[in-house]
Amino acid sequence: MNVKELIGQMTVEEKAGLCSGQDFWHTKAVERLGIPAIMVSDGPHGLRKQDQEADHLGINDSIKAVCFPAGCALAASFDRQMTTRLGEALGEECQAENVAVILGPAVNIKRSPLCGRNFEYYSEDPYLASEIAASHIKGVQSKNVGTSIKHFLANNQEHRRMSSSSEMDERTAREIYLAAFEGAVKQSKPWTVMCSYNRINGTYACENKKYLTDILRDEWGFDGFVVSDWGAVNDRVDSLKAGLELEMPSSFGINDKKIAEAVKAGTLSEECLDEAVERVLNIVYKFVENRNENAVFDKEADHKLSKEIAAECMVLLKNDQILPLDEKANTVFIGAFAKKPRYQGGGSSHINSFKVESALDAAAGMEHITYSPGFITEKDVIDEALIKSAVEAAKKAETAVVFAGLPDSFESEGFDRKHMRLPDCQNELIRQVVAVNKNTVVVLHNGSPVEMPWIQDVKAVLEAYLGGQAVGAATVDILFGKANPCGRLAETFPIRLEDNPSYLYYLGEGDKVEYREGVFVGYRYYDKKKMDVLFPFGHGLSYTSFVYSNLVLDKENMKDTETLRVTVDVTNAGTIKGKEVVQLYVAPLNGSIIRPVRELKGFDKIELNPGETKTVSFELEKRAFAYFDMEAGDWKVENADYEIQIGKSSRDIVAAASVHVESTSKKTRSYNRNTTFGDLMKDEKAMEIAGYLLKEVAVLGDAADDALGESTTAMNEAMMMYMPIRGVITFAQGKVSEEELDALLEKINQITE
Repeated sequence: MNVKELIGQMTVEEKAGLCSGQDFWHTKAVERLGIPAIMVSDGPHGLRKQDQEADHLGINDSIKAVCFPAGCALAASFDRQMTTRLGEALGEECQAENVAVILGPAVNIKRSPLCGRNFEYYSEDPYLASEIAASHIKGVQSKNVGTSIKHFLANNQEHRRMSSSSEMDERTAREIYLAAFEGAVKQSKPWTVMCSYNRINGTYACENKKYLTDILRDEWGFDGFVVSDWGAVNDRVDSLKAGLELEMPSSFGINDKKIAEAVKAGTLSEECLDEAVERVLNIVYKFVENRNENAVFDKEADHKLSKEIAAECMVLLKNDQILPLDEKANTVFIGAFAKKPRYQGGGSSHINSFKVESALDAAAGMEHITYSPGFITEKDVIDEALIKSAVEAAKKAETAVVFAGLPDSFESEGFDRKHMRLPDCQNELIRQVVAVNKNTVVVLHNGSPVEMPWIQDVKAVLEAYLGGQAVGAATVDILFGKANPCGRLAETFPIRLEDNPSYLYYLGEGDKVEYREGVFVGYRYYDKKKMDVLFPFGHGLSYTSFVYSNLVLDKENMKDTETLRVTVDVTNAGTIKGKEVVQLYVAPLNGSIIRPVRELKGFDKIELNPGETKTVSFELEKRAFAYFDMEAGDWKVENADYEIQIGKSSRDIVAAASVHVESTSKKTRSYNRNTTFGDLMKDEKAMEIAGYLLKEVAVLGDAADDALGESTTAMNEAMMMYMPIRGVITFAQGKVSEEELDALLEKINQITE
């Protein structure tokens, strides 16, 4: 289809109309020109198609579909290939249901455990988030269905999300919050990007030309269209100028009229409007011209895939030689989630599952399993009768498995959590069960970290997260050893909420939220502070063991324009097949920039038979070593030594080797009267000209030793280091004039440019 030719035939009003939806889920058609409408649908872990009069948050039912594991679980898989398979299944479902764009993935950084929507987000780490997102996008779009990576940018809380301003410096934005989007946009080219509700440094995301155009399009090469989050538009004309092509849902003609009027008044160029329409129509026809009428929504096959994925995502946090369980041993399942699991979050991603498989369903044919509800999920009330019954059942069993977690009322889109605790009724249940049965295992169904006051008393903890509609079957497979746990935490579990780096400033004051922790989000903070955590980023146990050896770097010295190749051997030293997540961290050793101790820059998930060894390789380019230099407005690498660390988590480094990286960036130096002597002394060229000044400065005089004590020499040296160069006028006792100093500075700046 020749889109430009079509646009040439359209009226201004028709063009303006294509910049907003027809209703909640459809773009507009232009029947006169044969331009079709397309449908978008909520996601990202299932198809939430609403064909009737819709509401966005699920008051009306969506079609029966398959709920896959939520983002919190999917990221814990650390598995690109599996994420692509999930995307392919979603893409096929969309084709079968005539859905052109599925809204997701959601890659916002988990700044705090309290964010009500963390269950839908991937990680506290931008590299992991962007890699998983890129794989998801690749899978969906391989079926000629679009994705809408969201929410761009810095939407890290639900509290006042439609008006709050996320206040952060450029380095924080670039290294953490933008980076989660950047890799996915560059690698997989999503068809659309969804802008968030909030402001960034005072400007609404939908009106922020810096992010929507300068960075997203001009720097990253995004060529799709930007769509608003539903109801996020503040000023329609300003947002169109900034780079927001499609407003959703319908504005009932109000904003269409404002666009047309602005063009006619000359305050909005028609070229800008044409460009927006072209971007929208390119995506419309990309779907329409590649429509697969033969696609099939095979719910049973996708349910089976959901189970497979759920097992790959679960994280075995603790195991004191109790798991896997013996099927022949008497085991009691305790807790309402064993019968009716919490397998997804609430809000716009809520899937109307065609079936749900609980742990009790999956264990139906196992003779030695009994059940006791233990608690209710409707409200946090300690039901003494339910607990007493559970305790009696636990006394009779060899093992008690408590299915605990967060009910819908504790975490959902729309509001943030008030604390990091499980419901009191569940903590009390676990306390009483473990008192009568030392062989207690806890299975957690939650979308974000929880405190675990009972962690020392239970034998094992399995983090199932929100594992989709087949979570029960996958859990039983893990518990009884039919599957080997291989998930790893995509977020740190702190001991207490107060330990979180954003704790003092999270939610903010009024409509201002300051990101004062800067780049120190999650493990970047905890590791820098050497702070005890409940479970570190990247942690996860297996039923087998893995040994690392033969870490090799192909260079000892390199320029930042070169690529470093890293290889390491991994051996399954246990007796059963298993999967290991090999994590690569880069740790600056001797630079001057304030940076995290280490940052994840590579990972791979491999499957090994008992005794098998595989070599895992990584390639690291400039960005793996770089920080964002706000003064230069660009990514820079310090001349420094960097340790390449291979870890089982951010706290369990099993192999390391160093490389020296030389920066090829020329940093322009500019000296003035307030430059310190210490900074001047770091520059050899400058010291060749101005070094004599040091000899002329007598800060404390000859008699200072007697007057000021034994520390005088050290004091004198320190004062020299931190003294502005202008101090030579005073302390050289008239030997250097102001004119001579200015001439020296001019000469120095000429040779150091």
